[in-house]
Amino acid sequence: MPLGAHVRLEADATLDRTDRYGRLLRYIRHGGVNVNVELVRRGAAAPYFYGSDRGRYAQALMQAAQSAKVSGRGLWRACPKTVLDPDRAIETGQSGPPAHLTPAGQCDPNYAGGCVPPAPPDLDCADIRALGIAPVRVVGADPHRLDGDGDGLGCE
Repeated sequence: MPLGAHVRLEADATLDRTDRYGRLLRYIRHGGVNVNVELVRRGAAAPYFYGSDRGRYAQALMQAAQSAKVSGRGLWRACPKTVLDPDRAIETGQSGPPAHLTPAGQCDPNYAGGCVPPAPPDLDCADIRALGIAPVRVVGADPHRLDGDGDGLGCE
């Protein structure tokens, strides 16, 4: 999808409108394509039905995931032992941190308890766990937004 492309956000009346962090929960459409399903079909994402709540496209998401897994596309090729269980967050296994994430001697001063790379790039808790430093203490501004519940610990 080109930068600046017009998309349509589609709410699911059977699901929550926002998550516990206030983020909108939406399906993304570009033209006639459900981008969520397409990402799963390519193996670039996997379905996760939080609290086992299944929405309007649950069947399409599961079919796309099963097809990607059988065909070895995307994450299913890179992490072949990954289990497809849509009621649990996906776990692709343990690996070392990507070499480009932590330039030598550069740690974000907003965090303690491990060397969190400065932003950019934006990191999430999966990245922090891959670095082997989760949880981390947030001692500053939290530019990576790792402390979702505001208790001073990120990625716990």
